[in-house]
Amino acid sequence: MLDRRHVITSAMLGGLVSAFAPRMAFARAATAKRFVFIIQRGAADGLGTIGAAGDPAFAGARGDLAADFASGARLDGLFTLHPALATTAGLYARKQAVFAHAIASPYRDRSHFDGQNVLETGGATAYQVKDGWLNRLLDLLPADSARGIAVAATVPMALRGRREVASYAPSNLPDASDDLLQRVAMLYQGDAQLHGLWSEAMATRTLTSDLAAANGQNAAATGTLAARLIAPANGARIAMIETGGWDTHAGQRGRLAAQLKGLDAMIGALQVGLGPLWAQTMVLVATEFGRTVAVNGTGGTDHGTGASAMVLGGGVAGGRVIADWPGLGAGALYEGRGLRPTMALDAFIGGAVAAHFGVEPGHAMATLFPASARTLAIEGLVRTSPGRCGMN
Repeated sequence: MLDRRHVITSAMLGGLVSAFAPRMAFARAATAKRFVFIIQRGAADGLGTIGAAGDPAFAGARGDLAADFASGARLDGLFTLHPALATTAGLYARKQAVFAHAIASPYRDRSHFDGQNVLETGGATAYQVKDGWLNRLLDLLPADSARGIAVAATVPMALRGRREVASYAPSNLPDASDDLLQRVAMLYQGDAQLHGLWSEAMATRTLTSDLAAANGQNAAATGTLAARLIAPANGARIAMIETGGWDTHAGQRGRLAAQLKGLDAMIGALQVGLGPLWAQTMVLVATEFGRTVAVNGTGGTDHGTGASAMVLGGGVAGGRVIADWPGLGAGALYEGRGLRPTMALDAFIGGAVAAHFGVEPGHAMATLFPASARTLAIEGLVRTSPGRCGMN
């Protein structure tokens, strides 16, 4: 259960449902909007990403990990961004990024597997829900736009469900010759189903052929690959990118800086690769739970609770950090070790999605997070124009 701060935050955010509902219609016309979910597997350190440098307890609690924030981008009087996130800082300065802090899913234990399952399914507990919220998001889109893809070797849990989706990752195997590909195409010519599937696969291969050498390991190349998969008019509207390596139990300072530099490069590559479509795109970055406030004996942090999350994009009404800050004093910590969560991650995601796609917030929450029984939304995450609430 979240503490009284969650009640305060919920009251502040919940008013958006009734305020927006009368003026927003379900998304039914074909949409040019794109949505990308970047999952940080391993429990990324929210305090190491967005440091509460203005909290009096921050420097003492974080020790050597606090040093980097002397040179990071100052977001407001409390928060500073890690200096490795230079491109992200630029988006924030241009009001194209919103950060949320002291945020968490309903999960309160510290298993990566269970925490990731709750994050990806949108359930209140692990393995309660059998499909992913990102797959259910396709139900909110018009039929001719409801296409999803995972930039991964297999389809992650968040994208699994009744809606058919695809996955793509560059192969380590040698490229097949053009002659062999032509022969296979001729073999499938008379089969309506296989011919269509083969044609789609060859179209994807053409889009991504010069990125195959990266094998999905280079963060910038992965961002460029994702952009190419969602940019075409007949491409996917929903995409998910898996990132790992966020479990920084030891030597965190250097490891986290490298991870964040890669994430920053991926976001920058998405922006560049999408070009004008960046204005129609929202990128969500989230992790299964946070890490301990205190540093352990090996210069790392252990599994905690509250974390941080981001939404970025050309249509995001950004330039702000959303947080009901609980403080970092010893008495303020969750179970004496982690950042106390004061905001629900499912509400943050549901509100962002509703605003981005122009969907009634209560309907979006009921579809994406039915087990949580929350109907909250985040106010003003997407720029609005007169008469079109939540839309560009």
